[in-house]
Amino acid sequence: MSELFQQRCSSNPELAPRLSDAGCRELLSHPDSEWKLDLGLMTISRNYEFKNYYQTMAFANSVAGIAHQQDHHPEMLISYRHCAVRYSTHSIKGLSINDLICAAQIDTLVK
Repeated sequence: MSELFQQRCSSNPELAPRLSDAGCRELLSHPDSEWKLDLGLMTISRNYEFKNYYQTMAFANSVAGIAHQQDHHPEMLISYRHCAVRYSTHSIKGLSINDLICAAQIDTLVK
């Protein structure tokens, strides 16, 4: 997924169509990827842990910046030391390359 972080999301469904189950598995098969695929919900998700609330919120705000820049927004659940991030492309009722682009960009925040 590391090469995806340089790409931009597209709002055109022809450029960001629904990925097949096999396509999702292939793109998430990178050994460094900690994103979890849920084919039942058609989502990818990852949990992050931090030392304190300040670091958690700084991360969440950085994710919000990526979401704004890419115009592709995740669901986030934030608590004191944890932030869960989940992506799905609701307009196509599944996963698109946009979800994986944003996931790859978020991965660069924590490396």
